[in-house]
Amino acid sequence: MFEDLSQNIQEAFRKLRGHGKLTEKDVDKALKDVRMALLAADVNYKIVRQFEKNVKARAVDTEILSKLTPAQSVIKIVDEELAVLMGGKAAL
Repeated sequence: MFEDLSQNIQEAFRKLRGHGKLTEKDVDKALKDVRMALLAADVNYKIVRQFEKNVKARAVDTEILSKLTPAQSVIKIVDEELAVLMGGKAAL
């Protein structure tokens, strides 16, 4: 189950790579793919929606770090929020 989830999320992130500048539409599309992967892994719908809101709020409102591309920044945020969702700490 975790392997399928991991592959689906990685595929969503592959679509972000190569974008010099991400738009809110790009973030929405990536989050849709992540949402579908989480729901396919039987994660509760309410939890997935809250996760999606948290990621979007951070991705849209966060100043992009100078060391990261916009896509890397979104991936980092999703990683951190997934760690919180799983009850652990993100590997920074």
